[in-house]
Amino acid sequence: MTKITVVNRGGAATEVAAQPGLSVMEIIRDAGFDELLALCGGCCSCATCHVVVDPAWSERVGKPSPDEDELLGSSDHRTATSRLSCQINFTPALDGLKVTIAPED
Repeated sequence: MTKITVVNRGGAATEVAAQPGLSVMEIIRDAGFDELLALCGGCCSCATCHVVVDPAWSERVGKPSPDEDELLGSSDHRTATSRLSCQINFTPALDGLKVTIAPED
């Protein structure tokens, strides 16, 4: 089974099952992380599913689209590897991905 590691805002890391075809946001939400609000449900119209991708994974995950980049620009907590988790499609190539839930804006 494929997995991702999610680091919550307190710094605790949890490995969760990850189904290919879902977004990273759906995987995190379905695993019960209440910190990830994902208010728009994955429509790329808010930034409440902001995560920081571990630098070792950033190249495989890719860069944000222009719309995603604009939404991330509104965050005080944006980093070089910030992404909206709703915009990361989980594939078997991302098995082992590590992300940290960004602080709330």
